[in-house]
Amino acid sequence: MRGIEAHDSYGEQPDPEDHNGRAGPHKDTPPPENGPGGPSGPEPPEPSTSRAPDEPPRIPMPRSSVEDTGLPLPEPAPAPLFLEHRVLKALLGAWALAACSPEEAAAVEDHLGTCGACADEALRLRDAVGLLHPPESLDLDPTLRTRVLESCLDRRPPRIPVPEWATPYDAETARLDALLQDIGDAEWHAPVRLRWFEGDEQTSRRTTVAGVIAHLLTVDGLVALTLGLDDPLEAPAETPTPAARTEAFWTTSHFPPTRSVRAPWREQAHNLVRTVAFAGGGSGRLPVSYGAFELPLRDSMLDRAFETWVHAGDIAEAVDYPYEPPSPRHLHAMIDLGARMLPTALAARRQAGLAAPGQTRHLVPAGTPGRSLRLEIEGVGGGEWLIPLDSPAALPSPDHEVAHIALDGVEFCQLAAGHVPPEEAAAGQLGDREAIRDVLFAAASLSRM
Repeated sequence: MRGIEAHDSYGEQPDPEDHNGRAGPHKDTPPPENGPGGPSGPEPPEPSTSRAPDEPPRIPMPRSSVEDTGLPLPEPAPAPLFLEHRVLKALLGAWALAACSPEEAAAVEDHLGTCGACADEALRLRDAVGLLHPPESLDLDPTLRTRVLESCLDRRPPRIPVPEWATPYDAETARLDALLQDIGDAEWHAPVRLRWFEGDEQTSRRTTVAGVIAHLLTVDGLVALTLGLDDPLEAPAETPTPAARTEAFWTTSHFPPTRSVRAPWREQAHNLVRTVAFAGGGSGRLPVSYGAFELPLRDSMLDRAFETWVHAGDIAEAVDYPYEPPSPRHLHAMIDLGARMLPTALAARRQAGLAAPGQTRHLVPAGTPGRSLRLEIEGVGGGEWLIPLDSPAALPSPDHEVAHIALDGVEFCQLAAGHVPPEEAAAGQLGDREAIRDVLFAAASLSRM
């Protein structure tokens, strides 16, 4: 039959009307006595409850309780703290300093939403905490190393101190070595352009980061030879000039310089500082030959510190690395060296016919006052110098001052390094224009490869 069974198997109710529109059986209508549903007839069939094995039950089973799973019961939620107003007000200071327990902080924050007086006080306390603990940069103070070393040396002076004139070289080689330690292998081949002045024209030479370190190694070797140390050059150069020695090293290298050049450069720098320390301050008068000129050892070490800083800046620019100027004390010593070399550079330009002609130039006897230019260096490491214009042997005199130049300290060093053309130097100028031009170009002529 396809009666109630058929409908129950799909979960449907029987249609109260048959297909002919007549009302079907109703519970209020008694069945015929002798019919199939009467007392004398058979019992009506039970609804089918069978289902397929893979069919889910029509009514889902109740979920099991956590007590029946064997898992530990969750911790009951802590009851919120109920504190008096005076206690909550006393906690405002600790809350502003983030020193409350989580429960106390929650109680204070709930209270602040309902108490305006405490909310105003909490705001004032939070502002005060900000003044007590200003935000600080995560970067280390660039002067930290110098201050720590000075403090250590004040408490325990070294048994063999490094001469004062050698400390800038020691510091600048250490800073450059720290930069080299941070760069990767590929960055050792980053292109670097060395710039300097020859005559009145700026020139340059392209190399790599490793090539710059090789250049510093070979030129520092001039100081090493003076002190009786080994020469880093395998074959001697044709002339003992910095440029010739550098070209000789680059030419005789079997392969382009790589990061392997860092170790001999750093070892030589350590040996130079150690040797001058053992030699004592009197060794500063030893002459160091640069081929075309000589410098006393004390000035040569300053010159090497200056070039190390300049080329470290070239490397930092090539690898996009931040690099700061030297400490003010060391920067002042480098500027002082450049200012003391200007009279000789002016005389060399006159001998080469590069100085501008003028009617006011005149030679004066050695040791007598002559025309002077006041060089004012602004910023950290700055100062004032009087530069004799007509002869290196003349005495500078404020009574014979004919011109005045004002320059930033780093700007002057970049000019002396050949990185800034004299015409573009941001200088305040007053007085004899020809004298000012000669001094600016003489400063640029101090540069070399």
